[in-house]
Amino acid sequence: MKIHKLISHRGNISGPDIKNENEPSYILNSIGLGFDCEIDVWYIDNVLLLGHDKPQHKISLDFLLEHKEFFWIHCKNFEALNYLNSKNEMNYFWHEEDRFTITSKGFIWTYPENIVGKNSVIVDNRSQTSEYNCYGICSDYVELYK
Repeated sequence: MKIHKLISHRGNISGPDIKNENEPSYILNSIGLGFDCEIDVWYIDNVLLLGHDKPQHKISLDFLLEHKEFFWIHCKNFEALNYLNSKNEMNYFWHEEDRFTITSKGFIWTYPENIVGKNSVIVDNRSQTSEYNCYGICSDYVELYK
């Protein structure tokens, strides 16, 4: 089966870059190179922010909507999940260390080293490629799959 989506993890394409990941221009660069992008979104005091462990980069709803066909939005707090659910236009999800979760668009977001199916997106942040029979791969090393 052909992989349909190659998804940059937080904007990373050739390995982790903690300094730049989830930074808007870094994310847009990965999209410009032909990848979708998993991003970490917070909603605090009516403000949208990007950041993995903490909110760091302020963004607008327009930023999310303009690139919604490329974004796989990991809601980092309940407020982000609730806010995006009220918009019902984007592909978003919530998980912590669940083996699987369902995105708002019906994809099975799959924690590393679990079984996958035709509608699954597997997170694989190893620096080597693996064979998967699934819809998509999300990785810090996503360029290796291109």
